[in-house]
Amino acid sequence: MHTTMFVNLPVADVDRSREFFGSLGYSFNERFSSDNAVTVVLGDNHFVMLLAREAFDSLHPVRTADASTKECVVCLGVDSRAAVDALVDRAIAAGGTEGDAEDHGTMYGRSYNDLDGHSWQIFWIDSAAAP
Repeated sequence: MHTTMFVNLPVADVDRSREFFGSLGYSFNERFSSDNAVTVVLGDNHFVMLLAREAFDSLHPVRTADASTKECVVCLGVDSRAAVDALVDRAIAAGGTEGDAEDHGTMYGRSYNDLDGHSWQIFWIDSAAAP
């Protein structure tokens, strides 16, 4: 149904966000980046655009939530339990804060909050055991 996905999130400092997500191993789509935004590549045609708060605020006439009000949780699947731990551990080492963890045997996940307080849930599902 959809060919491309962009999640837009406000950030306090675009350069700091670029450094944070770069340290986690993400690449960037420079075509959609500028002084006011950095576009993080999540997968084929899946992106998160981190916009300077002023640029984000200009998109819509409603008040922008800050991280004290949860606007969403971005959930991203990875290939293994080890990949969950590796990514979340890198995020915490880079200055993010640890969130919750769940282990249901065939589904495992951990979360972190980035430098602006946005929640990222990283999960793995054992597809062989899934119904």
